[in-house]
Amino acid sequence: PTVKIIGPHRFHFFSSDRDEPFHIHVERDGAAAKFWLHPVRLECSQGFSRAELARLLKWVDLHQIEFRRKWNEYFNIK
Repeated sequence: PTVKIIGPHRFHFFSSDRDEPFHIHVERDGAAAKFWLHPVRLECSQGFSRAELARLLKWVDLHQIEFRRKWNEYFNIK
């Protein structure tokens, strides 16, 4: 499900991600990245510039609590 949209960036996770640690995927125009949420750090990326990844990292850090809450709601984790 899509968790948040900021400008052209879509923040989401996949239903098949359940068995992995908390994380969020970000996509924009064919570029993609995956960030772990605890602690916040980049896992992998393709197509984003370093400057854009730095900005995305700040956004993920800023919204990590919301992303983790949405993860728990979606996967029904108490």
